[in-house]
Amino acid sequence: MRMPHLLYGLYERRVAAALSSQPLPRHVGVILDGNRRWAKSFGEPAAHGHRRGADRIEEFLGWSEELGIEVVTLWMLSTDNLSRGAEELDALLGIIGDSVDALSRSRRWRLRVVGRLDLLPEAFAERLRAAQAQTDDVEGLQVNVAIGYGGRHEIADAVRAFLTERAAAGDTLDEVAAAIDVDHIGQHLYTRGQPDPELVIRTSGEQRLGGFLLWQSAHSEFYFCEAYWPDFRRVDYLRALRAYSQRERRLGR
Repeated sequence: MRMPHLLYGLYERRVAAALSSQPLPRHVGVILDGNRRWAKSFGEPAAHGHRRGADRIEEFLGWSEELGIEVVTLWMLSTDNLSRGAEELDALLGIIGDSVDALSRSRRWRLRVVGRLDLLPEAFAERLRAAQAQTDDVEGLQVNVAIGYGGRHEIADAVRAFLTERAAAGDTLDEVAAAIDVDHIGQHLYTRGQPDPELVIRTSGEQRLGGFLLWQSAHSEFYFCEAYWPDFRRVDYLRALRAYSQRERRLGR
């Protein structure tokens, strides 16, 4: 049974107040899951759910900004999603493109597009690059939009970039093999220069990462929320942050 709106407001303020003295993550990753199932529950086509999910993004980033989060990574489209039917995929790309354009035009946040853009239609990839370029001088919250993203692809790209770099420097394969370390891979990830996510949230009740930030999430805390992404509220976010603040983060020590 859902809590009455007034009580939710009081509860939300109580949770927010409790967080005011707690450590919060610098970087939050979010798997925006459940758009299609949300639409299906209302007898609507998948595109309707994707649009409602896209509408939630700017609100979520506003909450993150208010809370002092430094980096947010939003998984908007996986490499696996690219195998969906042409009609749904075309609609989804259009919705994602409109959403990224809107974020760019607002100039509230600095965007970084992360993913295998070479797997996307060229015109769409150029649209994403242009949106990112429009925010290159924006300060404040950094927003990674993961589009055409897969964790295994990212690691393969990082290794490839490192090998290419060392080959250009004249190193032999034996020299590279003898010297390569985890730091070398980290320096070539899509999120290089940013802190790794301390908290990863997945909506819709699914309890798996599905390949999201595989390398970066080695020490992340995970929070699985039952709400579909279009229904995700500020109080749900605060609950995730509260759960994070209550965990003892040993980081292997």
